[in-house]
Amino acid sequence: MKKTSKKQVKRRFVKKELEAYKEKLLDLKDDIMRQMKDISEDTLMKTQKDVSGDFSGYGLHMADVATDNYERDFNLGLVSNERKTIMEIDEALKRIEDGTYGICQMSGKPIAKTRLNAIPYAKYTKKCQEQREQEDRQ
Repeated sequence: MKKTSKKQVKRRFVKKELEAYKEKLLDLKDDIMRQMKDISEDTLMKTQKDVSGDFSGYGLHMADVATDNYERDFNLGLVSNERKTIMEIDEALKRIEDGTYGICQMSGKPIAKTRLNAIPYAKYTKKCQEQREQEDRQ
């Protein structure tokens, strides 16, 4: 990765822009944390009978149990992915603080502001992200 000085980043973003990106990242983090809490409560805090709505003394059908287990695993996967996003947001907040926000970690080139508006925690230019994804598929 090419080194980019803090002056180059500061010149690229005015203080107001960096504050707006920081606010956007913090709002996104709050939303994701809230979603993770809701999913966790729905998934982990309920018993099999609570989920199925069956409060009778009869056992649950195997297909119902399998469906409930699938949904639980799916929801836990969502929470895991959201945790990764939280980590990426935290890294982006650190980049704002250290003056490297908006600079591609692979090429050292500026990340397009339109990309940062769509994905404020982006750490690669679109071209570099596509290259990384292609390498991951091989």
